[in-house]
Amino acid sequence: MYAIVEIAGQQFKVAKDQKLFVHRLKEDEGAAVTFENVLLIDDGAVTIGAPAIEGAAVTAKVVKHLKGDKVIVFKKKRRKGYKLRNGHRQYLTELVIESIVASGHKGSAKKKVAAPKKVAPKKEVKAAAVAPAVAKTTKKVVKKATGKKGDDLKKVEGIGPKIAEHFNNAGIFTFEELANTEVSKLQDILTAAGPRYRMHNPGSWPKQARMAADGNWDELKAWQDAHDKGIE
Repeated sequence: MYAIVEIAGQQFKVAKDQKLFVHRLKEDEGAAVTFENVLLIDDGAVTIGAPAIEGAAVTAKVVKHLKGDKVIVFKKKRRKGYKLRNGHRQYLTELVIESIVASGHKGSAKKKVAAPKKVAPKKEVKAAAVAPAVAKTTKKVVKKATGKKGDDLKKVEGIGPKIAEHFNNAGIFTFEELANTEVSKLQDILTAAGPRYRMHNPGSWPKQARMAADGNWDELKAWQDAHDKGIE
């Protein structure tokens, strides 16, 4: 009589009183251990599990824990000067098979499925508490959607996307509005935006904006070509 059983992730063909070495088990030496994942039994008639045979089991005794023979692992990369040599000894457990049970093993009975834990329903958030937040968000979205469509202020040399965004936040959207804004106010906007914007010189920006607002693009281009970074 023999059986095919899974032990520590490996399949073994075992018979009574047979000794075998398997990957290290957690049981102590001298302890009895039972393996219930029996895939096949041949006791004169072959029984095949699907995938395991219900009620079948293999009982074994832990003889000792040991290390396997040393295996040399050598790595080399040619023309690279790379060589690596390591040794490895696998941790093993020696077992002796005591019995093979074809059916009736109690330990293999199906465990009762635990009833699912009841999860308390989440408390509904009061509509009164949500309403202000929703109204505030809606207000922002509407404000952004109905925002004033302005000119491309980046056409003014010295103004980048971030500075244009700060000017829009300050209510400056068009070339006309930028041309009518005092330089001191533009400098205040840059100073409030942070140290990385404070260093910019907006002295010529209203002048450039006036050319753009009047449609004098050739004049603006000539002026920008004659002045480095838009600084007079």
